[in-house]
Amino acid sequence: MTLNGLAIDDSRTMRNLLTAALGRAGYTVELAEDGVEGLEKFTASDPDVVITDINMPNMDGFGFIEGARALDRERTVPILVLTTESAPELRARARAAGATGWIVKPFDDEKLVWAIERVAPQGART
Repeated sequence: MTLNGLAIDDSRTMRNLLTAALGRAGYTVELAEDGVEGLEKFTASDPDVVITDINMPNMDGFGFIEGARALDRERTVPILVLTTESAPELRARARAAGATGWIVKPFDDEKLVWAIERVAPQGART
């Protein structure tokens, strides 16, 4: 079974890097440019894992996480934050909103895939 990911980032370059890294790992990836589009695709595609930036226009990553978690209280889709931010208070805010993990950019492909496989549902792993 192939893992289906949703990557949300306002940077086209970062979306391309994520698509390449996750594609090499055998994952399929849906892309969104901000939290608003991310929420639309989250509900439409039912991903196994979400990777989101924090600083984005229209709706930031915190808004996306809160919105995704509010859709269904029992929803357990892992949400990894991928950002240049590293402040402990931002990590705490993301965790309180419902984030599963935090990765600082720039990312290493192997470490990103390792983090995803650590949190992904068992049946979704390749």
